[in-house]
Amino acid sequence: MRPTGIDRGSCFVTGTDTGVGKTLVASALVRALAGRGLRVVGMKPVAAGAQWRDGAWRNDDVEELAAAGNVAVPRDTLCPYLLPQALAPHIAAELAGVRLELPAMLRAYQVLRAQSDAVIVEGVGGFRVPLGSDFDSADLAGELGLPVVLVVGLRLGCLSHAALTAEAIAVRGLRLCGWVANAIDAQMVQAERNVAALQRLLRAPCLGRVPWTAGVRAHDVAALLDLSPLLAAGL
Repeated sequence: MRPTGIDRGSCFVTGTDTGVGKTLVASALVRALAGRGLRVVGMKPVAAGAQWRDGAWRNDDVEELAAAGNVAVPRDTLCPYLLPQALAPHIAAELAGVRLELPAMLRAYQVLRAQSDAVIVEGVGGFRVPLGSDFDSADLAGELGLPVVLVVGLRLGCLSHAALTAEAIAVRGLRLCGWVANAIDAQMVQAERNVAALQRLLRAPCLGRVPWTAGVRAHDVAALLDLSPLLAAGL
């Protein structure tokens, strides 16, 4: 069942592909909203790739989201499905003997929502990554019904990937409330022209641009983001 209503600031963060900086941007959004005095938690329903540390399985993305938020929640609520191998989620789940179930993800979201003012939900991989034989990440986004923030990894090919993702979001009846340009290729040629093209292609405001910086942190990115379109999306 799709949750009723939308909290101000809550959103679903997706990307043009894997490795484009979704966790960085999602964590930055959490920190930026928390900086406005909101109770905010980051959620990653499925995370593939974990290491045994401090007596528990840990995933770096989940840990970064947890550190960004200001609401204390159990890790298994923040991330209902933590899979050992860094593979496509449905493959990692099959190898782990786990069945990914959409209702369990939605229940975890509702728990987080009840304890916070806003929940930033980070997807896995791109927008249409399979999560099982009968549903994918886009189905999860559709059931949540949240405004979508698209992270565009600035590299060759990003224009088509961004346009196709925006179309897929619209087909699901979801609102693309904004996008973030993240420089992931320090050698990208004509990056400025590509950003200008994205501004024409995507019918949504740019929430910010993250320059290429080695070791960039969510705290730094939070200061670069314009939250007004995201906050307005929940009105």
